[in-house]
Amino acid sequence: MKEYSFFAMMARMKYIERWALMRNSDRENISEHSMEVAMLAHGLGIISRECCGRKVDLDKLVLIGLYHDANEIITGDMPTPVKYHDSDILDAYKKVEEKANRKLLSLLPDYMQGYYEEILFPQEGDEELWRIVKAADKLSALIKCIEEKKAGNREFSTAFQTIEKTLREMEMEEVEIFLRDFMPAYDKTLDELQEL
Repeated sequence: MKEYSFFAMMARMKYIERWALMRNSDRENISEHSMEVAMLAHGLGIISRECCGRKVDLDKLVLIGLYHDANEIITGDMPTPVKYHDSDILDAYKKVEEKANRKLLSLLPDYMQGYYEEILFPQEGDEELWRIVKAADKLSALIKCIEEKKAGNREFSTAFQTIEKTLREMEMEEVEIFLRDFMPAYDKTLDELQEL
């Protein structure tokens, strides 16, 4: 009987640390990050449905968010300043990410591969889902910056400004609503949060 290693590989997400170029007060791994992105994407999807009148497949959206960085088990986390330094690096890295996703897909039995291909690779008609996940990914990064700044770590000040600018430039109504209605709470203490 053949053995498959896909889920054992997924379990290794907890070993891949993010923010490698920055001094961190609190370390973050891609497992934690992926769960947060999935939750944020779900929230943005609901906002998109209820406030923007769009049809969004919430189930698929959450799954894309959950697995959006799975290829980093193989590639590691490429720091944003390096990844986006120029188009040649970005194009090359996208090819590496695609190969890593193909490798992960090959670690499943044939009868499961189609299900995971739909969430590891963008499918025609899913552009809006991937855009929402990208926004959720940026929101997660912004939240990390807020948490680090609250811990007295000024290392994340510039990253905060850059990420917030990127989010605004996405021109997504869902993001603006989230930033207005939910983001201020991230500056509060536990006691303050309970009083809201």
